Amino acid sequence: MEPKYKKVILKISGEALAGANHFGLDDAMLGMVAEEVREIYDLGVQIAIVVGGGNFWRGRTSENMDRATADYMGMLATTINGLALQSALEGIGLATRVQTAIEMREIAEPYIRRKAIAEMDRGDIVIFAAGTGNPFFSTDTTAALRAAEINADIILLAKKIDAVYSDDPNVNPNAVRYYKLTHQEVLEKDLKVMDSTAASLCRDNGIPIHVFALAEPGNMLRAVCGEPIGTIIT
Repeated sequence: MEPKYKKVILKISGEALAGANHFGLDDAMLGMVAEEVREIYDLGVQIAIVVGGGNFWRGRTSENMDRATADYMGMLATTINGLALQSALEGIGLATRVQTAIEMREIAEPYIRRKAIAEMDRGDIVIFAAGTGNPFFSTDTTAALRAAEINADIILLAKKIDAVYSDDPNVNPNAVRYYKLTHQEVLEKDLKVMDSTAASLCRDNGIPIHVFALAEPGNMLRAVCGEPIGTIIT
């Protein structure tokens, strides 16, 4: 198979890494993700990964907790997932670096744009953890920002759901599935595939997004080769 894209940002939701457990990390899912990543790596694709933290922490769980504190806790959750992914990838022989937007020098490198690009150029997979390092920004926004910074060809948005819908298909059986959208339509229709800041950043920088289900084997490879699975946002 021939890849359509040469440099990608893979955005993986934390919830997807939890598998059927809905919390924490599922070893089988981590192993599957690692093997899927190896398939596209073997095609010569440069890969950076942004991982969410929703399998450990999502938003405020107490009214007494301020938003900034809750967001910083979420950044720590993404770092846990980043280290777990690094271990899974290195377990199958893929050189991997974790870079964090908040310095944690004992366990990961600090995020440095030029260093990340250089590491990808030499064949390492780079995992971006701790979000943007700032509260009030999601990991979707992190993916959009890093994609712009490293000149990625596309964001591969791997989720628990298989495409973008007008509503939650698990709640509303009449939800409309979209196969193609523009960034502007995502914003105007207020679709929940990603937050508005991330969608705007992708629109302004001309970064396409391919949304697909992580749990279906082979989807990552299909997306990199440009097959029309899930939803493509341009």
